[in-house]
Amino acid sequence: MEKTLQELAALLHGTLENGSDLKITGVNGLAEAGPTEISFAVQPYVEVCGKSRAGAMILAHGEGELKDRPVIRVENPREAFAELLELFRPREEMERVISPLACIAADARIGKNVAVMPFAVIDKGAEVGDNTVIYPHVYVGRHVRVGSDCIIYPNVTIRENCVVGNRDILQAGCVIGGDGFGFVTMNGRHNKVLQTGNVVLGDDVEIGCNTCIDRATVDSTIVGNGTKMDNLVHLGHNDVVGENNLFVALVGIPGSVHIGNNNTFGGQAATVGHITIGNNNTFAGRCGVINNVGDNQVLAGFPSMPHLEWLRQQSKLRKITEITKNMKELKKQMAALEAQLESAKEGK
Repeated sequence: MEKTLQELAALLHGTLENGSDLKITGVNGLAEAGPTEISFAVQPYVEVCGKSRAGAMILAHGEGELKDRPVIRVENPREAFAELLELFRPREEMERVISPLACIAADARIGKNVAVMPFAVIDKGAEVGDNTVIYPHVYVGRHVRVGSDCIIYPNVTIRENCVVGNRDILQAGCVIGGDGFGFVTMNGRHNKVLQTGNVVLGDDVEIGCNTCIDRATVDSTIVGNGTKMDNLVHLGHNDVVGENNLFVALVGIPGSVHIGNNNTFGGQAATVGHITIGNNNTFAGRCGVINNVGDNQVLAGFPSMPHLEWLRQQSKLRKITEITKNMKELKKQMAALEAQLESAKEGK
């Protein structure tokens, strides 16, 4: 595929600077792009994007200045780059057929234009919406409802009665609706509490590889529209997660936590159970949240604290060896002074 810079600028609703007759054949990263490819840059990389071999660049309005190659100015370079990836590197279309090697219950309801690949299992009473793609070795449990336009990659398990929204992406190996970790200890023995609820995923949700979302003890564990979870995230039973949240890899959220909208949890961040978190918060990597959190906060550390306060603490901790050394030296000096004072007293 080839596209002129004028065509790309129109597609991206951008403005073209230093226009030329260059034909763009692909899109790539700053370091990898070649003379017929287009790349993008945002801060802090705008200042060094001129070193890239890319034939053209996508930049935000008013950021950076390049005289040696064409530039397309847009509102959001990342969004524009994602759009060009869809143009130049579209996903391979799957043949929309139901494999005879798939196991589908007689009363399961399959929508139009659905692909079900070999060795997938769709159990009794399950429903799969239009245009959904189900890869090999997926298990769609009894009475599960899967929406339209979903992609369910290999080895995904969706347990009984769970609900998957529209346009959801379930990456390989994730488990939706495993039993919540519920036990009652009696006479030194841990007795299992039946987990009778389900998991409900909203629309446009993405769940990463080997991420596990536990079914509720009763009612539902809920993940709101537009929320994205990375690999190896754990969401406990009866959690309620709002819309457009981001969970980076290895985040752990135990049971009965209520999370609002537009929060970001950095890698390995975690909370205690039974707390409430508001909206528009950012939790740094390895942050440990042990109390309720309001809105519009940036927290870090364990226990979590305002990010700037944590940075000051870390700065002081890095000096602890020097401080300890100075303290030892001061103790020696104090001991010497005390010895001199004792000698002076005895001399009198």
